[in-house]
Amino acid sequence: MSDLAAFLRAWAKDPLGIAAVAPSGPSLARLITAEITPDMAPVIELGPGTGVFTKALLERGLQQSDLVLVENEADFARLLETRFPQARILRGDAARVRRHRALFDGDLAGATISGLPILSMNAGQQMKIMAGCFGLMRPGGRFYQFSYSPVCPVRRPVLDRLGLKARRLSSTLRNLPPAAVYEISRVDE
Repeated sequence: MSDLAAFLRAWAKDPLGIAAVAPSGPSLARLITAEITPDMAPVIELGPGTGVFTKALLERGLQQSDLVLVENEADFARLLETRFPQARILRGDAARVRRHRALFDGDLAGATISGLPILSMNAGQQMKIMAGCFGLMRPGGRFYQFSYSPVCPVRRPVLDRLGLKARRLSSTLRNLPPAAVYEISRVDE
C-alpha cells in the first residue's frame, strides 16, 4: 500500500484523529529531526503514521532498535512493523505512553518526536501526553512537535503546570500545508 493510500484510508476513518490534509513531507521530516543525534537514543516517536519522520531519524544515524514508535491507527502500526521490524512498536494511545516504561530497560529516552495533531487536543490530553513523555525522558530530553499554527500547539497552562518551556525552531513552506517546529524542554534545563 502506498503512503498516500494508507494516509487517505486512515483519514477517511478518522479525519479529526489524523488532522492533516496530506502526509508530512520530507522537508518537514528533515526539520523536525534536525537536532536529533544518535547519542539521544532511545528516541520516542508519537504518531509515526507511514514513517516519514522515522526514515529521517534513521538518516540522522539512529538504528531501528533505537526507536520506540507509538501508533494508535492499526493499519499504520502494521505498515511500521513491516518497514521497521527492529523498532519497538507500541499500538495504542500516546496519552498512555508512560505505562510502557519497562520497554526502556532503565535507559530513558533523549528525545521525543511528535507527529500527533496535538493542537486539536484538549488540555487534559495534552497534559497526559507531555507528562508521559517527559516521564520517559532523561534530564535534558527534548520534545519536538510540529504545527500548522503560528503559535505553539501545546497550551500555555499545560506547559506552566508541567514546568516546561517552548521555543519555535524553524518553519518550512515546502510542506502541505506549511509547518513550524517547536522544541519543548524542562524550564530548569
